[in-house]
Amino acid sequence: MVKTEHMHLQGKKAGLVVLSSYPFDARPRRTADALVRQGMSVDYICTAEGKAPWHERTSGLDVFRVPVEHQRGGKLAYAYQYSAFTLAATGILAARSQRCRYDLIYINNMPDILVVSALLPKMLGAKVILDLHDPMPELMATIFAKGPNSKSIRLMKWLEKWSMARAHQIVTPNRACQRIFAARSCPEGKIVVVMNSPDESIFPFRPVRAGPAPPRNGDQPFVVMYHGTLVERNGLDVAMEAFAYVRAKIPRVQLRIYGDATPFLARVMQSARERGVEQDVLHLGKRSLEEIVAAIDACDVGIIPNPCNAFTNINTPVRIFEYLARGKPVIAPRTPGIQDYFDESSLVFFDPGNAQELGERIEFIALHPEAAFSFAERGQQVSRAHSWEQEGRTLVRVVENLLASDNLPLHELKAAPQ
Repeated sequence: MVKTEHMHLQGKKAGLVVLSSYPFDARPRRTADALVRQGMSVDYICTAEGKAPWHERTSGLDVFRVPVEHQRGGKLAYAYQYSAFTLAATGILAARSQRCRYDLIYINNMPDILVVSALLPKMLGAKVILDLHDPMPELMATIFAKGPNSKSIRLMKWLEKWSMARAHQIVTPNRACQRIFAARSCPEGKIVVVMNSPDESIFPFRPVRAGPAPPRNGDQPFVVMYHGTLVERNGLDVAMEAFAYVRAKIPRVQLRIYGDATPFLARVMQSARERGVEQDVLHLGKRSLEEIVAAIDACDVGIIPNPCNAFTNINTPVRIFEYLARGKPVIAPRTPGIQDYFDESSLVFFDPGNAQELGERIEFIALHPEAAFSFAERGQQVSRAHSWEQEGRTLVRVVENLLASDNLPLHELKAAPQ
């Protein structure tokens, strides 16, 4: 939790724009909550989901839901969603600016071009932060199997550079993304890392339980958990193949999957039926962050089954930190975005895309509870060094510095007194 201690932001007004629904997208939700705790008023512009109202006042936010359905599909579907939402967000920010001018517009990609919606408030004096959660060239190259020099990926890189130039400040979630952006699109001095750490008010720290696991009765399975977006680039098919390997060796094992149903999930569940393990594979649907905490508490190990691709190589999944916050060991791929922070003593690693090795690591954790404890304990030491308490303070200092007249050099932000 980021406590109210930066009174310079009291009474300031911010607009936050994100092409996802509230309150399910954790990073923009944490950002908005951090700003509200500093006394800012925040307009939260997002997509609609279910029967949620178009406008509501909740948790100190004014939430505006745009009726643009956020679905994954082909290029035309993405183009429609991006353009329709950008146009709507532009209109909302313009209309709200007439009542009370914004001090800050906080744009969350994707798409990068969403920064267009901030142009009018910027002309009226607002500062603009572009939070690049995901490098779009790498993500689109992964989704559509495009080479780095294809026309569409070159266009994504140009749009990335153009969008960054429209913002006063770039925020990104890890060192790997910072290196990429600095190399191709933006001066390094304009970029600050605010890691994608879970909010301790939702994911409170729980020490790892010491000692061997208690004896299991005949009805208590060893629970493997995956939660997140159920798409091919995140490797749920790799997890299924690994689970089938483990299931043949440990009869009482269960895979619990959390996330929105997708066509890819349907293919994975069909694979489970073909492998004869469907009774031990449970898709439990989408859950709120608070419900995910309870699900993690009920599991024995969390897995990050990412294959090797341009996007996952630079990703540092927040799920790692969520599992560790609740004292669970994590199995993750050996990729730069993860190994920038964790070593072989703090996570259980496997080669990305290697389902058998992932299965062997699950089997190892199931059979060696003392080792699982050690991995989780050391992983917690790393995760606590990047807690949201720390990262959120960095974010608040970035905003405070940006809105101040005498800006600090960016490299001093992390070192500034807390």
